[in-house]
Amino acid sequence: MDTIKINKKQTKMIAHRGVSKLECENTVPAFVAAGNRSYYGIETDVHVTKDGKLILHHDDTTYRLTGVGEIYMEQTDFDELRSIPLISPIPGDEARKDLFMPTLEEYISICKKYEKIAVLELKNPMPTEALQKICDTISGMEYLNGTIFISFSYENLVEIRKMLPNQRMQFLTSKYTDDLIDKLKAHNLELDIAHSELNKKRIDALHEAGIKINCWTVDDSARAEELADMGVDYITSNILE
Repeated sequence: MDTIKINKKQTKMIAHRGVSKLECENTVPAFVAAGNRSYYGIETDVHVTKDGKLILHHDDTTYRLTGVGEIYMEQTDFDELRSIPLISPIPGDEARKDLFMPTLEEYISICKKYEKIAVLELKNPMPTEALQKICDTISGMEYLNGTIFISFSYENLVEIRKMLPNQRMQFLTSKYTDDLIDKLKAHNLELDIAHSELNKKRIDALHEAGIKINCWTVDDSARAEELADMGVDYITSNILE
């Protein structure tokens, strides 16, 4: 199996949690799979552990990809989380023993090596010191210019804007609201929205306001090409390329 190629026109493609229909999501193999393809960016999710370290995983608990129970990411130390093997949902991968939650440094290193934009979701509201640690880690690897921060927590983005006035950031939302454009313009944010909320009128209004648009998670090729025709700037997908 390989990615599904689409006529994306000028739209840039983001690999959701890496190429997560080919490799177990949010793992080094998924990131490398994206690195070896034409994606503009690689998306992932970062949590702060109980002991203040950074680890990549989508869910708030370990259960779905480990089968070891409801271990909460932010209530557990890094070493314990890092030691848990992941169970790949990819057919034929059930016996793999090489899949673990990556570190932020591993992810950024892959994005940097393959010259991909790191699209980093800040999971859940984070204390200022945790946001500063994330920024400092990426800055130390000289890749802030290659990073877009995204978050459902508007407050996370507001805090980072104070630290990094020129950093690219996208506000994640599942709803298009009447105040959305003003909310984005207030802190110079781009948009990352559920694709079902977009139509030509809304896309045009966002672009007229100078706001770039990312949309998630689009795995239907016909819908992706429709969005590209309407002019979205980015499409986040598990399998389309």
